[in-house]
Amino acid sequence: MSSPGYLPLQGQTALVTGASSGIGAAVALALGAAGASVGVNFRSHPNEARAVVNRIREQGGRAVALRADVSLEAEVQVMFAAMEDTFGRLDVLVANSGIQQDASFADMSLAQWQRVLDVNLTGQFLCAREAVRRFLAQPPSQLSRARGKIICMSSVHELIPWAGHVNYAASKGGVMLMMRSLAQEVACHSIRVNGIAPGAIRTPINRSAWSTEEAHERLVRLIPYGRVGEPEDVGKAAVWLASDDSDYVVGTTLFVDGGMTLYPAFKDNG
Repeated sequence: MSSPGYLPLQGQTALVTGASSGIGAAVALALGAAGASVGVNFRSHPNEARAVVNRIREQGGRAVALRADVSLEAEVQVMFAAMEDTFGRLDVLVANSGIQQDASFADMSLAQWQRVLDVNLTGQFLCAREAVRRFLAQPPSQLSRARGKIICMSSVHELIPWAGHVNYAASKGGVMLMMRSLAQEVACHSIRVNGIAPGAIRTPINRSAWSTEEAHERLVRLIPYGRVGEPEDVGKAAVWLASDDSDYVVGTTLFVDGGMTLYPAFKDNG
């Protein structure tokens, strides 16, 4: 059991992509509360990103807002350089940026397919590659047993098919195998790579799925635990995966889903 005032990431630095709202904001706040200095990445919502930075600072932490489109290699490189210039090193990457552009398969445009893959999968590749390069180039920290930690934000849809969202599900399936393959490759360098797969989380992007009583009731039928998740549930999981408390966890997806991946429709033999 952790002692009162325990800060598992004290003195470490963390970059969270897509951190201006929703799950990314909750992760950034949780890492900051755990003692990390946090880079809060955003693409198009600077005021929201600054609000997250201010909340971390109000808690006594250090934070900076960093603009970049994670699907663009040059912008990712500039963001990581700015992170290093500000805090001196990088200890944790949470590759969280993700979008949806939904359509039935027959009506899905190439642009819809490509943009979701560019952000959700290629964006994680570009950020993870930049993080690995920096982990290998910088001296190991005395504050962490691992040389660096990467958390890839996935989804229950790396496992559960999702009709009408083929581009999104394909991107998250790709994230899962990219994460596991990368973990296999860099574990020998004491770099830990893991994933988090959130289920139904109460965020603005899926407001229509929980904002009315009828929608909420339909959604909860898919969740054996009986409640919709909160962004803070994912934030707490990210802190654990980024800390030495999970030091022997490598190449694993942590499902934060209230049991959604247990296929509740089969509870009574289908």
